[in-house]
Amino acid sequence: MPNNIPPITAADPSSAFQRLLTVLDTLRTECPWDKKQTMETLRHLTIEETYELSDAILEGDLQEVKKELGDVMMHLVFYARIASETNDFTIVDVLNSVCDKLISRHPHIYGDVEVQDEHDVKRNWEKLKLKEGNKSVLAGVPAGLPSLVKASRIQEKARGVGFDWDNKEQVWEKVEEELQEFKEEYNITGDREVDIEKAEEEFGDLLFSLINYARFININPENALEKTNKKFIRRFQYLESKAKENGKALQDMTLAEMDIYWNEAKKL
Repeated sequence: MPNNIPPITAADPSSAFQRLLTVLDTLRTECPWDKKQTMETLRHLTIEETYELSDAILEGDLQEVKKELGDVMMHLVFYARIASETNDFTIVDVLNSVCDKLISRHPHIYGDVEVQDEHDVKRNWEKLKLKEGNKSVLAGVPAGLPSLVKASRIQEKARGVGFDWDNKEQVWEKVEEELQEFKEEYNITGDREVDIEKAEEEFGDLLFSLINYARFININPENALEKTNKKFIRRFQYLESKAKENGKALQDMTLAEMDIYWNEAKKL
């Protein structure tokens, strides 16, 4: 066994973090693959690792969460290692920077500001960001976010400065209004030609209002939809397996025949 493997030392965060830094430094100087990586080549891998972490969280698999957290943390350290090679910043700069930001954004903890609840905290957060130079409350929403997640973040940030409905009943009225507008545009029961572009716009408005309502009743729409995706996959794969057991191909089955297995899957 090689004698240069950093040992597991004291069971404290600083020792474990230093071990990760030592491993990354060694890989960066000695491993052909690690030597070649740049921030750009790591980017898509980091996105993949983040989705894997998200999936593990939704599955409730804490051992997998632990593993994926390690992968994500390794990527973060790797970016800092690359930046240190060009003297742009180091991992120490990264850690101190986020600590400074957290202290600055929590004057109710590290200052004399008083808050009543989490909503006050969010409002203060957005006001402080504007003072720090953000030109818009929505400037902090990444352009590359998936649309459903982006809609949630936009609404949360608008709420942070008081631009929001007073109660969930008002939001539900908006949902019903948007649903009616979509039905009128799509003309579900009619036979006129549909203006797809306009219908798409109305459908987007309907989705946005539903996401808004979910926020009011403390449902994370991204998690809710992903759980439904997983549920559908489980049921559909049960349907496939039962069809195969009976020597049938799905494309040769009627919808009524498939519904028998689908209803069985719903009871599992």
